[in-house]
Amino acid sequence: MAVQHALIILGLLLFLSLDFSFSIIPEEEQHPSYWNNKAKQALRKALDVKPNLHKAKNLILFLGDGMGIPTITAARILKGQMEGKTGEESSLVMDTFPHLALSKTYNVDQQMPDSAATATAYLCGVKANYGTLGLSASARRYECSSTFGNEVKSVLHRAKMAGKSVGIVSTARVQHASPGAAYSHTANRGWYSDVELPVEAVAGGCRDIAYQLVHNTEINVILGGGRQYMFSNEAVDPEYPTMKGDRLDKTDLTAVWLRGKKNAHYVWNKAEFDKVNPEKTDFLMGLFEPKDARYEQDRDPSMDPSLTEMMEKAIKILRRNPNGFYLFVEGGRIDHGHHGSKASYALTEAVEFDRAIGRAAELTNELDTLSVVTADHSHVFSFGGYSERGNPVLGLARTYAMDEKRFTTTLYGNGPGHIIINGSRPDVNASVAANKDYMQQSAVPLDSETHGSEDVAIFAKGPMSHLFHGVQEQSYIAHVMAYAACIEPYADCDLEPSPDHAGAHHPSLVVLLLGLVPALISLTSA
Repeated sequence: MAVQHALIILGLLLFLSLDFSFSIIPEEEQHPSYWNNKAKQALRKALDVKPNLHKAKNLILFLGDGMGIPTITAARILKGQMEGKTGEESSLVMDTFPHLALSKTYNVDQQMPDSAATATAYLCGVKANYGTLGLSASARRYECSSTFGNEVKSVLHRAKMAGKSVGIVSTARVQHASPGAAYSHTANRGWYSDVELPVEAVAGGCRDIAYQLVHNTEINVILGGGRQYMFSNEAVDPEYPTMKGDRLDKTDLTAVWLRGKKNAHYVWNKAEFDKVNPEKTDFLMGLFEPKDARYEQDRDPSMDPSLTEMMEKAIKILRRNPNGFYLFVEGGRIDHGHHGSKASYALTEAVEFDRAIGRAAELTNELDTLSVVTADHSHVFSFGGYSERGNPVLGLARTYAMDEKRFTTTLYGNGPGHIIINGSRPDVNASVAANKDYMQQSAVPLDSETHGSEDVAIFAKGPMSHLFHGVQEQSYIAHVMAYAACIEPYADCDLEPSPDHAGAHHPSLVVLLLGLVPALISLTSA
């Protein structure tokens, strides 16, 4: 005990003796006027916020898989630092959304949630049991027979039934848990293709998720990973000759999906993707990897499009429908980076996810498009420790721990980063910590880091976005989106059409026209 107290005192003395440099602190931030003016600007902006009480023509749900609050904060700073700033003062695009709420993420049967049951909640409006997709909590995981009679319909499906075009974009496999709840009803999220179906499930009439992707709901745009679940186990993958498909039924599900559709394309690489003209396309399926898409840091831009590029193509195709569209956009690999305790991957994925949100804002009109950003769950990821302004997000705390070793400001409560060498954790330096493959240290050894159980954020803008407020059940998200667009079960919501329906112009066009006013005045006065 005496040794521990001595180490604590030594650490405090070291902390107090450090010569902190204020060279990176912006000069203006050292004066009260800066903060007073900043607060006044924010106050004026808040006072100008008025609820948009009109009907939403378009719905976009952005889902950052595993994007808890610490991830948002760290990604914000990383984004700023990637732009050459200290980072803390930066803003993500989602930060600018005027309406916020918290979402309670627990599953009906589990305190710590998974991506399947949470997807059923925010996509279908009903909380569910861990590991099940598109089913109420009356269903039981792995029990095929519990599927029938317990199906719940997603907002995507209901939007399609209401005449809208619908789409799914994900950096995970498109049969993964998050997108899977939009179109499937499955007692086990792991039944990606028929090879995973147990004998009793086949005998009971249950279908795999990939089969349901092309049979349950007619989806206009499907972009992401997941090729191997769509092809026969005799079919060689076009990109990786040593790999084959999964399917025992020898079916090419991409051909099934294309059958009978006009202006439809299936693509598997960036060159084919780029050739697709969205103005002449009604249906597009792009599957760019056998399983999940590559991490953004590992992506080959000549072979695979980014999340932003996929999302942009999707919107340009879907918006051709005069009745509007519903689009689900998932940053799926934020979650995978965290599971591997590799914060660099997780946070870079989050920055790219935010870039997609920004591009969507440029392609849509806030007057008629409800945009919602949220997460399915958090992770046991922490961002803290003593660090000065502008400290690299993936860098070191400025103090030593009680074992006289350095530690990073990003850590995990559990996971594969728990390493003990000769009875002690390894030391770390800035160079090692900055490597994209570095696994942040964790307190408890697990082969995969776990989800967190705390609430996650909901950001919203557009028609009826003010309904996102306070602390809500995760299932509330689907209900607000359905209500805003007046689709089942709120088809009689009696909201007025948005001004855009009457011919309102995109804000950028308004700016252009305003810029021409002085020239027009000078011409008329001449």
